[in-house]
Amino acid sequence: MSPTGFYEDGSKLLTAGAFDFVLDTELRRARRSQSFVTLVMVEASREWDGVLVTADKGTVHEVAEIIGREVRDTDFIGHTEQGAVALALLDADFEHSAGVIDRVVSHIEHYEFPTALRIAVGAACYPTHASDAGTLRREAMTRSLVNWRGGVRAESDQN
Repeated sequence: MSPTGFYEDGSKLLTAGAFDFVLDTELRRARRSQSFVTLVMVEASREWDGVLVTADKGTVHEVAEIIGREVRDTDFIGHTEQGAVALALLDADFEHSAGVIDRVVSHIEHYEFPTALRIAVGAACYPTHASDAGTLRREAMTRSLVNWRGGVRAESDQN
């Protein structure tokens, strides 16, 4: 795989396979240097005819672009095969990652999505919550920090 094959076309968003590879590599580095890695998972979904479906690829890229404005160049963003945006914060423990997560959520809340959207944000930290990449992903998906609903139709529904 060439370096350009690591990224989605025209973006800084790592493909699912590339994200997994880089995450595994960074967890090995963190183990050697006894540092932290916080994994933030952002699931976006839309409601179509009463059924909740994973957001389309365009929405995933839109959410990733919003998140990308709030992270350091050393952190990396990708997506999972299930359509969630994944953000790895290097050398950041869970407590210190809270500020980044708050800024990300704030930007998402203030962004005007064209249609109703549900966002779930979860996070977990290596080695605090997990000792390997698979467990870290599962923990981040189950440690829900924010469940947000917004967009054109959702705002009128909430009133």
